[in-house]
Parts: sequence; C-alpha cells; structure tokens
Amino acid sequence: MTVWVQAQGQPSNGRQRLLMDFGWRFAFGHPSDPKKDFNTGTSYFSYLAKAGYGDGAADPKFDDRAWRKLDLPHDWAVEQGFSNQGSYSHGFKAIGRNFPDRSVGWYRKTIAIPESDLGRRISLEFDGAFRNSMVWVNGHFVGTEPSGYNSFRFDITDYLNYGGNNVIAVRVDATMEEGWFYEGAGIYRHVWLSKTQPLHVAPDGLFVTSEVATPAATVTAKATIKNEDKAAKTFSVVQTLVDAEGKTVASNFKDNLKLAPFQTRDVSVVIPVANARLWDIESPYLYKLVTTVVADNQETDRVETNIGIRTIRFDAKEGFFLNGKHVKLKGTNNHQDHAGVGAAIPDELQYWRIKTLKGMGSNAYRMSHNPPTPELLDACDKLGMLVIDENRLMGTSEQRMEDMKRMIQRDRNHPSIISWSIGNEEWAIENSVTGARIATTMQAYAQSLDSTRAISAGISGGFQSGISDVLEVMGYNYMGNGNIELHHSRFPNQASMGTEEGSTFATRGIYVTDPKQQHIAAYDKKPRPTFYSIEEGWTFYANRPWLAGMFIWTGFDYRGEPTPHGWPSVTSYFGMMDLCGFPKDNVWYLRSWWSNQPTLHLLPHWNWAGKEGQEIDVWAYSNCDEVELFLNKKSLGKQTMKVNSHLEWKVKYAPGTLQAIGYKNGKKVLTETVKTTGEPAALQLTPHQATLKGDGEDISVITVSVNDKNQLGVPTADNEVTFTLTGPGRIIGVGNGNPTSLEDERFIEEVKAVSITGLKEAPVAGLENAVASVAKPEDANWKEAFTTRDYKNLSAAYHHRGSFELPQDFAQSEITYFYKSIGKTQSVFVNGNEIAKDLKDSPEGNVFKLDPALLKAGRNQIDIVATPVPKKNDWDYVNTNPGTIQILTPAAPWKRKLFSGLAQVIVQSTKGTGEITLTATAKGLKPAVLKVKTSETTARPSVD
Repeated sequence: MTVWVQAQGQPSNGRQRLLMDFGWRFAFGHPSDPKKDFNTGTSYFSYLAKAGYGDGAADPKFDDRAWRKLDLPHDWAVEQGFSNQGSYSHGFKAIGRNFPDRSVGWYRKTIAIPESDLGRRISLEFDGAFRNSMVWVNGHFVGTEPSGYNSFRFDITDYLNYGGNNVIAVRVDATMEEGWFYEGAGIYRHVWLSKTQPLHVAPDGLFVTSEVATPAATVTAKATIKNEDKAAKTFSVVQTLVDAEGKTVASNFKDNLKLAPFQTRDVSVVIPVANARLWDIESPYLYKLVTTVVADNQETDRVETNIGIRTIRFDAKEGFFLNGKHVKLKGTNNHQDHAGVGAAIPDELQYWRIKTLKGMGSNAYRMSHNPPTPELLDACDKLGMLVIDENRLMGTSEQRMEDMKRMIQRDRNHPSIISWSIGNEEWAIENSVTGARIATTMQAYAQSLDSTRAISAGISGGFQSGISDVLEVMGYNYMGNGNIELHHSRFPNQASMGTEEGSTFATRGIYVTDPKQQHIAAYDKKPRPTFYSIEEGWTFYANRPWLAGMFIWTGFDYRGEPTPHGWPSVTSYFGMMDLCGFPKDNVWYLRSWWSNQPTLHLLPHWNWAGKEGQEIDVWAYSNCDEVELFLNKKSLGKQTMKVNSHLEWKVKYAPGTLQAIGYKNGKKVLTETVKTTGEPAALQLTPHQATLKGDGEDISVITVSVNDKNQLGVPTADNEVTFTLTGPGRIIGVGNGNPTSLEDERFIEEVKAVSITGLKEAPVAGLENAVASVAKPEDANWKEAFTTRDYKNLSAAYHHRGSFELPQDFAQSEITYFYKSIGKTQSVFVNGNEIAKDLKDSPEGNVFKLDPALLKAGRNQIDIVATPVPKKNDWDYVNTNPGTIQILTPAAPWKRKLFSGLAQVIVQSTKGTGEITLTATAKGLKPAVLKVKTSETTARPSVD
C-alpha cells in the first residue's frame, strides 16, 4: 500500500463540483398559451420528436438578453403580491391556477466547457426546484423532475460543446401545488456542475456506518464504484479518516478490484478507530472521510464526506438513546420558508435558524413534509440537532419508491438523522388495510437501504388501525386526535413519539385577542377545545418515559394555513417564533424546561395607556424554584414554580416598572424587568454578524427596532422604515412577522420584454439609400418578412419594418434594444432616427440604449435596411428575429413597517471586499446606520 499511495498523483481533471448559482436569465412563461411560453414545443418536429430539437426558449439560439438577470437560489412566488384569489394554504400569493402569467418560469444560463474536459463524465445537479422541472442542454431535452423537493441530476456528457459555449434551459411550472403549505416557485435550491473521470464513486454512492465499543469504534465505508469507461478497469479504493484538526487518524484499503465497462460494484472497507470521539447534541464532533479511487497508479476520484460516529436506538419502554444515553426529543416541525426570501433560504440563514432553535433548548427537527435542502442537514450536523427526514408522498409504485430511495441515499451519511419518516397524515389510507400494506412495504424497503435508523410516520387518524399498527416507531400527530395511551397498551413493544403537537395560535407581541384585526393573544392557550396547549402537551410527553419526545407544530411561522383565520391573514399563527424568527413568549416556556439555561421571562409588555386600574394577566416563565413579582417596587407575591409549568398574576395596570425576581434554593438568581416606555425616538439596527465573507452568498440577519428617549425598546411601535444600502452588498428580503401584513417582501426591478411585431419587408437597391427608404410609406411591394423570399434570387438589400409598443409611463424606465442581426450589413432606425449604420453581422448581437427623446407612448416604428444572408441549402438557418425591446423599471425603495416594535432586513454580500452601509430612516425618528464589513475569502468553485 505504501508504495503506490506515495506514487499516485491527483490529476488536474479529477472530480470537481462547481456551483452554478450565479448569472442566470429569468422570464415568465405560460402553462397553456404557447405564444406566452415563447412558442416552445410548437415546431413541426418538437423536442419530444427528435433529439436536439428544442425550440422556443429551449433553443440554444434563443435570444434571452432582455430577460431579467439573477442569482440562485430564487423563489419567484415571494416576489409576487397578495390576492384574495390566491391559495389559502400557500399564503394568498398571486401564483397558481388563477394566475397563469406568474406560474411558469424559465431559467437560462450559458456556460463554457473547456476542450480538456472531453473524456470526463459531466452532470448537471439540482438540489431542488419547485416544481415540474424540464431541462434542456444545447437544445437536447434531457429530462423532467415532477417533484419540487427531490434532488435530481442528468448526465450531460454527450450533449456538450467542448471548447465552446453551452446553453442550459430550465422550465419550472408551479401551477399545481404539491403540499398544503407555502412551497415557493422556481429553482429555490443550489445547482451544480459535477465533473468526474469515467471511473468514479457513483452519485450518492457512499454509505458510512459505525459501531462503538468505547473508547474504540469501527467505521465501515461502503463505496459504490462506477466504471463509465469503454474498457475494463483494475483499481483500488482507499478510505482515510481525518479528524477535525486535519490529522489522519485511521486508514484502510482494498486493491486489485476489477470492473467491466459500464458496470458498478460495492466496495466495503472497515476502518478501526482508536479513541473515537462521538457525535452528540452537546458536542457534534465531525470527522472527514476521504474516499480515493486509484487506477494505473493515478487517482481517478476523491470524495470527501463529513461523518459522525455515534449510536442511536429507540426503545418501546424508555424512549430514545444517543450513544447509550437517554435523550428526550424536544423537537419542532418546520417548512422551508422565511420572511423576505420565501423558500430560497441562503445557507447561512439555514444555519441561523437551527442555531436559534437550539437557543430555546430544542434538540430535534422534523423535516415537514419533504426531503430538505442538503445545507439544512449540514447545519444540523454541525450544531447537534437530531433530525427526522421525511418522504414527500406515500406509495409503492416504482416512482414513489424511487423518490424515497433517492432521499435515503442522498442523506444517509448525516449523523444528525435518527429516523426516516415514510409519510405524514395520509388520511385516505391511514386506517385501512391498503395503508398498512403500503407502509409495510415502504418500511421494509427503507430498512433494506439503511438498517441503522428507525422508520416512522406522522399519523393523525385516530391511532386505531392501518398504518399505526405496523410502524417501527409510531408517530402521534396530536393528543387530541386519539387515545395515545390506549394505542400504547395495544402495542407495548412499539416505540413511539409525538411527531406533531401543539398547533397553538399566537401573534408575536400581541396580548389581547382582536378578531377584527385577526390578532391572537400570545398567552399559551388551547387552540381548540379538543387540542392542547404547549404546556399541556409537553407535560404529557415529559411524564411518560416510553414516549421518546415530541415535535411542536411549529418552530417558525410559515406562509399559508393562517388557521383560525383567512384573508387577509397570510401566514400561520402556529410558530414558537414568527416568520422572521423573532420569538413569541412560548420560546421562554420551552427554554425554561427544555434547557439548563437559567431563564426568567415576563409577559406581556407594560404599555397599556388607557387601561389604568384594569387587571392585566401577567405570566412568568422560569426554571427558578420561586418567582416574586413587583409593580413599582411593591411586591405582588411570591409563588412556587411547578415543574413544566408557569406562574400567573392578575395585576391592575399602572405605568412604571414590572419586575420579577427568581429564586433558587432560597437565593436570588435572576431578575427580569419590563418598563412602560415613551414614544418612539430612534431606530436601531442589530446584525447577527457584522462581518461577511465576500463570496456573494453570505448574509447578515439584521433586526430593526426603535427606542424611546431613554433607550428602551418600544414594543408597540409600528413605524414604516425605509432602507438604503451602499457598498458590496444587497438587500434580499424584509419582513416583520405580522400575519396580516400585505406589504411587499422584495423590491426588485421590473423587467418586461417587448417583441417587435408585424415585420414586413420590401426589396431595395442597397444600403446607400437607407435613409431615403425609411422616409417612404409602405406600398404594394411590402410583404410579410422572410416568408416568400426567394433565396436563389435575392435582392441586393431589403427594407424591414415592424413596431413595438411602450406604456404611457415609459419615461420612468430604461429602454434597451437587444438587436439580432438579420443581414450581413444593416442600418437600424427607430421612429425614423438612425441608431446604427452599416452594422456588421454579429452572432452575439448588439445592444442599444434608446434615448427617451426618440420614443413615444404607444406604437413605435423600427426600420432595418440590410443586405441579406444567403442560404446554400434550403435547410440552412437564417435568423429572422430582429431582437427584443427591454423595458427596465427601477426597483422602489426597500421599506417595511415595524410590527410589535420589530422588523427584519436580510443583507447578502456581493463578490468583493469593503464596507456595506445600511441606513434606516423613518418619519420623526433618528436614523440608524450600520456598517458591515465584507472580508476576502476563498469562494466556492463556481461556473459564473
């Protein structure tokens, strides 16, 4: 082994995984109108009839220069306004069946592939796009992915132009909903270009398991090796374990392995590890496993995988165990959705959200109700958050089983994952023999793919029969939906947990329920008579050791499902935190009993002008033994805190200071103070991080608040705040957590592409008389352009005339003409004014910024006098499209109202270093200025 490991080399054309997020073009298509969908699929031979026959926006020659330029991840749904005709479950956004003009999106990107890549295998990989995605490469239709949640990939090796440009076109159709919650629209996760040698580790082809015998451990790495060469290969596989400090701690290999062309084989390598450090929720230690494939003394592939060594076990009588220690699952359910950015959550924001949940004592996260973006799992691995990874749709057809297989194979090396969920609340089959059969088959198949994790599902249909009878780990969705203890008595050997509990309603910072305003007081109450409060739910699960724990519905609010309200409420009320991640008061209840952090919290705020002398409900959340409450230094009594409970007082309101003192073992340990504030006086900006990596991806989550003249935060402020930004950054979203806010969440430039229509032509003697020809009216010699032209008897030149329409307010916009040559040499006129003379044919096209003085509202005339491009053969391609007019309207200023005293701005770095300056202003308030530095960093390898 030593000899060839020293001799091996790593070729410059080894494995590469290049980020493809930057520099895409985007435009809306249409689900049913071919003209609005760029006439895609209307050719005599369609892309389904002949290879390489992509037409319309799928045609590599299609001119997309007038489309909007953007970076991924991108969610176009969050950019739309709200409408009461929109979907209740999806936050009333103006997309979907009632809004066909905003329900199909096209993405295009041109990439260069070097000639040196010839001989490698090249794949296009999507972490996820919502939904029904169709992909073309250089006009070749390569495939479709119906689901908005599956990661998918296409081998595009043979479709590429090596040493030239390549056009990727993606059509995404979000007309039909897949879930019953906000799902976004578009390519809302990362896209990658993957390059390997023909002999390589197969995609998602590594499975790492571990056995622990403290202090030692045994790691088994099974690699699926694929030979896509046309010749047989003899090779070796080396597995090397590297610790967090970069030191090699163990290695092993297998050699003299053989693989025929286009075949795969599994190679298992056992790696003994002395003094193994275990991954757990308090110290989530990660090793790096380096998988190397070597053939002919050359490294043909190298894959690096973060892994954690740990043991997990569900027990029917004692709950869940991690590394042999009992751990009560303190979890939340969450959708991929955040204020301002929708489903297109940047990686750092994923990390911030998990860290925020950890801060309230949560140790578990259920992916509701679909496979997540991989970066979310990375965050859970790094921060020590246990995970239930959930399949989107139950079923045992080949496609349904393949979807589940792809999820498991993609995610199985994440140590955070403790269970695969095969589904959630499948009401049509939950209590039937059909459901039991489907669940049994899915469970067995999942176990065949990964026997190290338990299989579960979320069940809400009564827990009496069907799926709930056959699950390895029963998932109870709500105590109010059935008798949990009766089910446990029937199946005492079935492990169990509460996969959903709570569904309580609360509006952050609001303490008086107001149906007219659709505000719900933030005291922890039953959401409905048959359901339970967060406190009641946690007390039930905490007192039953056979229940592994519970997952609250939900950690964060999300768009859609605004139960118990409807329009104009556009987000849920369920979250422990609002859509921005600002905590509601239940967060402090959970922190009191889910963590060891000393906690004392009072609610409500103490700004109740006009209610002097009226009783206010004052609650205290704490893990102290006792709490004493004071109003303006007068004691209102000391109370003993019951475990998993809270304390209450009735207090007659008087402005001033409400203070609580917490006692442990008779000693004062904590003090919490709530004061009556004055009027808003000054804005404040507080970032979660003040230095960003200048990589075009990193973000800062910035809290916007307002203080009174005494520097006290005003909890009732609702001022509208305007934001401006300078420097190497951009605002990507704003929010405030108000469930009824219909304010814009993103302020983006509006880009409209206008076609040149009614193109006619007439023969002319030549270009020298172009100006005179433009001045002449049309006569009988004018015909529809290009359709009757005799290419064997071409005129010396042709005069083409068409028109385009501009809106009444076009002067507020920038008008650009993206011209495509329709002749060998040409002169171009707008409304009789020459904008280009004797312009030579250009494959890239030309760009003209049009002077508003040359334009007018309504019809504008285009004249092009050109010498024709001949055809040698009848089938030769000659461009007949003179280009597109782009109307670009600048974005409005970013702004957002405060809600209950808070708003949020998310700022993202652009590529570069320097200082970002964010300024917040509001009428009558002192402005706030925040400086955020962007530092030099090594950005991820990318295709720009």
